[in-house]
Amino acid sequence: MSDPSFDVVSEISRPELINAVTQALGEIKNRFDFKGSKSDIQLEEEQLILTSDNEGKLESVIDVLVSKMAKRGIGLKNFDFKSKIEPATGGTVRMKVKIRKGMEKEQTKEVTRVIKDSKLKVSVTIMGESVRVVGKKKDDLQEVIHLLKNSDLPFDVQFTNYK
Repeated sequence: MSDPSFDVVSEISRPELINAVTQALGEIKNRFDFKGSKSDIQLEEEQLILTSDNEGKLESVIDVLVSKMAKRGIGLKNFDFKSKIEPATGGTVRMKVKIRKGMEKEQTKEVTRVIKDSKLKVSVTIMGESVRVVGKKKDDLQEVIHLLKNSDLPFDVQFTNYK
């Protein structure tokens, strides 16, 4: 039997994201402070498009969306909420929020470095946009998961293919 292993990935659950957007839109539609406003959230393949009447209302749209995402366990580090607010049609403002998928080469190296610096008895292999961690004992793998969850990485990580 082969040694236990798992993959470290950085991805977003699309169904959870759809649910969070749907819930946020529902709250926006029903909230008194949004009555009559042109606030909207559109989910596209690689970005969210947030629109509202002005920058203040747009900030409120972001707050509602972020709270719904947090409740659904969606990490916020994979969204770029720092993009600029631009004028849109009908006197509204718009923000395009990029959704990051997968780990870039530098991010896989950073995960690998964090694990190797811990001196845990596991082997680490970069596999494209993910990192495979293999160890003799499941306890070592649990320690790696704990280590990565508590390290201050600038992106969210999930753990899949636990064998």
